[in-house]
Amino acid sequence: MKKQLQVMKFGGTSVGDASCIARVCEIVKEASRDHSILVVVSAMSGVTNRLIEAATRAEAGERDNAALLIDALRKQHDVALNALIHDPETRKRLSARIEELLKEATRLCDGTALIRELTPRTLDSVSSLGERLSAPLVAAALKECGVETEAVEATELIVTDGYHGAAEPAIERTRERCEVRLRPLLQKEIVPVVTGFIGATPEGVLTTLGRGGSDYSATILGAAISADEIIIWTDVNGVLSADPRLVPEARTIPEISYREAAELAYFGAKVLHPKTLRAVIAAEIPVWIRNTFEPRNPGTKITLKGSGFTLGVKALTAIKDVSLIAVGGPGIVGLPDVVGRTFSTTASVRANVLLISQSSSQNDICFIVASTDAKRTVEALRQQFAQDLAHHKVEHITLDPNIAIVAVVGENMRGTVGMAGRTFSALGREEVNIIAIAQGSSESNISFVVASQHMSKALAAVHREFSLDMRNANESAPAAK
Repeated sequence: MKKQLQVMKFGGTSVGDASCIARVCEIVKEASRDHSILVVVSAMSGVTNRLIEAATRAEAGERDNAALLIDALRKQHDVALNALIHDPETRKRLSARIEELLKEATRLCDGTALIRELTPRTLDSVSSLGERLSAPLVAAALKECGVETEAVEATELIVTDGYHGAAEPAIERTRERCEVRLRPLLQKEIVPVVTGFIGATPEGVLTTLGRGGSDYSATILGAAISADEIIIWTDVNGVLSADPRLVPEARTIPEISYREAAELAYFGAKVLHPKTLRAVIAAEIPVWIRNTFEPRNPGTKITLKGSGFTLGVKALTAIKDVSLIAVGGPGIVGLPDVVGRTFSTTASVRANVLLISQSSSQNDICFIVASTDAKRTVEALRQQFAQDLAHHKVEHITLDPNIAIVAVVGENMRGTVGMAGRTFSALGREEVNIIAIAQGSSESNISFVVASQHMSKALAAVHREFSLDMRNANESAPAAK
């Protein structure tokens, strides 16, 4: 009987040090008895941040500080290598590979320091080194545990466009490469250990899929190789009804739909990269979120339809580092193409719009962008509307950085009477003022804007209103495979 194929992705905390990697080896070894396994790994904890900091220091001319950061990474990986690998030949080979990759980091930083410019292509090359360091280490540790493995760089597998920092995959070309490179390994019951986060253009130029992109790598590869399921191993027990740091009563949701999970990821839930589910929806491949440190916990299963148990609201999420931009004034009524000019200008500076709201009188258009994009967006809008501002056709373009978005998510909110009313009544009782409201056409998300200092109070009030602590605790979870 053909074994089912599982793609297992392990995040940075899951491979954070030698003891964590040893735990990963136990999970993979046990699963490989009954399944074909493809492993995708992130960089060890903190490594990507240090690499980016080293490159940034180099750009500022601080070559010595960049060198110190790279030396700290050498020590971090050497400690893990010496704890995990006991075979002298394997240890020697891996030590040489680690040194080779860190010398590459040094060369890239030296070049950056010389010209005082950190290009997107160079940043991709530097930030990719964490995964390129961790994959051979995890593969070797698995081999010491008796699992046949081979480390594979995703540049051999995932074909992308040339947009550095947030490349998009070419699925058909990726599928062809996976069949040639991965299928023979899987047929021989060898576990490929693939670098997450990275890919390459058809010409072989390295790219990255964006921060947190290892989740996306796992689903791209899972779809390309026709996996039966994908398990994203992290440091939480699945998708929660809210951020437990803000709502202590938050509970794990046993099963959730692709749409619900995507809405939560888009609006700030950190358990998933926002693009993660794109690759698997058409094939309806289930995705599990499970805890490396509590492997017996079933976690959350993400499927096309999710669970039918929960009526209405299923989970809440929030984003704080955002800013509200308003373009308005009575003069914009009848002004040609204000909306089009507003959002084409916003797109021209590559600012991602998270929420849009417009008054019915058309006097004001307000929208939310990440705070990191806010200043350049406002500057571009003031330039675009300079003539209209001068003639008072547009009276103001304002920026409010002290806000937060709260999103109320649930597949079965569609057609369920009273969801919005109960949400806003709960906020009213807590005296939380709503600045703006938006509801998607899918009706699986009601989003509203509040002052940032009221975000936690708003989350707690809505979580309590819909009894999400009791509801998720009482639902029966699907059986983990």
